[in-house]
Amino acid sequence: MGRYGEQLWSPDPAAPPRGRRVGVYRPYCPDPLAASPPALPRDLLSRATAIEASIRALRGTATVSLERAAGFLLRSEAIGSARMEGIRVAPQQVALAEFAATATPDTTIEGFSTSARGVAHTIAALRQAVTDAAQARTITVDGIVGLQRTLLPEQPGTGPRTVQTWLGGSEWNPLDAAFVPPPASAVDGLLADLAAYASEGGHPSLVQAGLVHAQFETIQPFADGNGRVGRVLIHALLARRGLLGPAVLPVSLVFMTRPDEYVAALTAFCHNGPPDSAAARAAVGQWLTFFLDATAAAVEETRRFTVELAALRRSWDVRLSAFRNRTTAFRNRPWEPSMSDQLLATLPESPVLTEVSAAHRLGVPPRTARATAEELVAAGILRRRQIGRGTIGYLNREVSDLFSAAERRLVASRKRS
Repeated sequence: MGRYGEQLWSPDPAAPPRGRRVGVYRPYCPDPLAASPPALPRDLLSRATAIEASIRALRGTATVSLERAAGFLLRSEAIGSARMEGIRVAPQQVALAEFAATATPDTTIEGFSTSARGVAHTIAALRQAVTDAAQARTITVDGIVGLQRTLLPEQPGTGPRTVQTWLGGSEWNPLDAAFVPPPASAVDGLLADLAAYASEGGHPSLVQAGLVHAQFETIQPFADGNGRVGRVLIHALLARRGLLGPAVLPVSLVFMTRPDEYVAALTAFCHNGPPDSAAARAAVGQWLTFFLDATAAAVEETRRFTVELAALRRSWDVRLSAFRNRTTAFRNRPWEPSMSDQLLATLPESPVLTEVSAAHRLGVPPRTARATAEELVAAGILRRRQIGRGTIGYLNREVSDLFSAAERRLVASRKRS
């Protein structure tokens, strides 16, 4: 759907001699979505509706509360989104960076990279986008631009681009680019149309989210951050339509294990021809088929995560009980819920803590919180580590390891298929 144009490229005088080429490039301008939404086959719409039903069913079948798992799912999606950008950070570092963002000003948290801090920004933006979209009456251009600013807090000149950009090829010209998005003069109108379509409900939720994502990535409205904003938009739209929020599906985790299929499906979306042609319908169908496949896989991963988190919690309870049984102070005491149990319940959401943050979670003095954390260290659930000048942290690595296991599982499943 859409059309390729032809533009004459005039070289940048500041470019080196090899970059001063003159030639024709072909920017792609997609058809508007709100003005001419694509007609879709019944079987594709039926499949989208069935997957949506499986998403809603997660609330009733999850072995761990989705609300309790929300922080873990947000972190997994943000790490997957970063991997799509070629940014590889350890889940444990991301958890540290996320904790640092919420620590008190007088607490110094170290031991994580700038990239991990960027992923923590994505988690915060994703959480805010899901919350805001669930309450919003409409999706607006200002809201989309606000997402970019949240995701790139230190980036100057955010907002719709004012120059031609391109993907691949030379840094000096688009003549050999893999893809050239619409001219800057078309961006404002296309973004307004995208926001209008995103605010409507004519298609099933997953179809709408898939089309908005593909259209956004085709427009490439910003000079930087398009991939991250485009993936957050998926979850904002699903939350707005009442699917899962505050939890999210780890869709980017699936995307990153299928990069060639993802690029091929987005490339197919950029078909040259009338929106009602058979070729255009096939192009949209190819993208949405991939998107629905990825979403179905993300639903299955969410189900697996809740099962694994429940199993992990049971293993913590066993370790804590075994520790107490071999400790004189606990041996003859009847089992009853304790502050340690309360702290265990928060670990999937926040696997890093200090005595101050634990005291805040439990509503007790720091000394009592420290004793609780030390009990979990003695039981082999937490490990003690200095995470800043004068700051002792308590970390659980097993929560972070679940993400790495999921990545390996998804990669292996693609190799087998």
